[in-house]
Amino acid sequence: MNQMQGLQQHYSGMNGVKATVLRGIILPSSNTSVSSSSCSSVLGSVHSTLHGDGICSFTRADFQQIRSVQQNGYQKLVCRAESSPSKMDLPKNEKMIVAITGATGFIGSRLVQKLLADRHQVRILTRSISKAQSVFPEHRYPNLEVAEEANWVELIHGATGVVNLAGLPISRRWTPEVKAEIKKSRVGVTAKVVEAINAAPMELKPKVLVSSTAVGYYGTSETSAFDETSPSGKDYLAEVCREWEAAAQGLDDSTRLVLLRSGIVLDKDGGALAQMVPTFSISAGGPLGSGKQWISWVHRDDLVSLIMESLSNPAYEGVINGTAPNPVRVNEMCDRLGAVLGRPSWLPVPEFALRVLLGEGASVVLEGQRVLPKKAQELGFTYKYRFISDALKASFPA
Repeated sequence: MNQMQGLQQHYSGMNGVKATVLRGIILPSSNTSVSSSSCSSVLGSVHSTLHGDGICSFTRADFQQIRSVQQNGYQKLVCRAESSPSKMDLPKNEKMIVAITGATGFIGSRLVQKLLADRHQVRILTRSISKAQSVFPEHRYPNLEVAEEANWVELIHGATGVVNLAGLPISRRWTPEVKAEIKKSRVGVTAKVVEAINAAPMELKPKVLVSSTAVGYYGTSETSAFDETSPSGKDYLAEVCREWEAAAQGLDDSTRLVLLRSGIVLDKDGGALAQMVPTFSISAGGPLGSGKQWISWVHRDDLVSLIMESLSNPAYEGVINGTAPNPVRVNEMCDRLGAVLGRPSWLPVPEFALRVLLGEGASVVLEGQRVLPKKAQELGFTYKYRFISDALKASFPA
């Protein structure tokens, strides 16, 4: 024990695995299996030059097979154990095969374009082949694989990763039937995707599931700020998000899970801006309700980049808020939008009118939350659009 005194340093791996490094030997803090990504992450936190050549997954029983070697003056761990089933990591720059639900939507369609531009292979999981073909015509997208729900398993098995973006839009009047469908379209599809991944043999099992959820998880507040550690709210959307995430958490431990709680997604041809711009264009734009409610927003390009990073980077795991680092109140957003469009923001839409039009669904636009992307920033994610004015200018260039 004396020879170890003064040599013990503690590190926490990017995947949350705490470890102790003793003269280059890594000791897990529990009896759970430690994945190769965890080993590499811990090593990376010690010396950036260590990249895990020959490192494989191992358990406590395998430590007699680990040796320490000198490299560039630093200790490097090499595990000679047989690889055991564990979360699998994607080598840097490897081309991916990505299966996507919700691929025809506002976010999914841009993600497909980005993946193809980077020469990855895309598989579209849809409930309507005709809709998928209309969004992605074969003459422009000749190499897409498309399957309806009955055949999703075939495209999920063998994929590198799966992105789950499916869900009925919520900006509508919430009848009891619509509320049931809002929940079913998210929870049911997620459960089906998880079931297919879990059923895959190890050699065909996707390495990662990036499953969308929403900042509605936190409930609403005009005064509080929320990050990934904050508790869930008590309203209907918080309930939907909890069940949505619970369905995703049924995933086997052998596949990495990223729960991406996205905010209000901004870009010119869809989402919130597509609903706001027409009134501003006729000089009738203005804040909704009091204008004091928070909007935790993100530009579509940044959200797509966050998904791409989640697919390829094993450090991205668990809940990650998909929002920009500078949320704004509705008043400020409308002022900025009016300035970008060269139109006044002067005509507020009264709360009672929205409640008459949307019923309970008006809460989506009348209530908000200030959500901060603490984990994405800790992971070093680079935002292209950190401020609302930059995001709006990019969406509506002069």
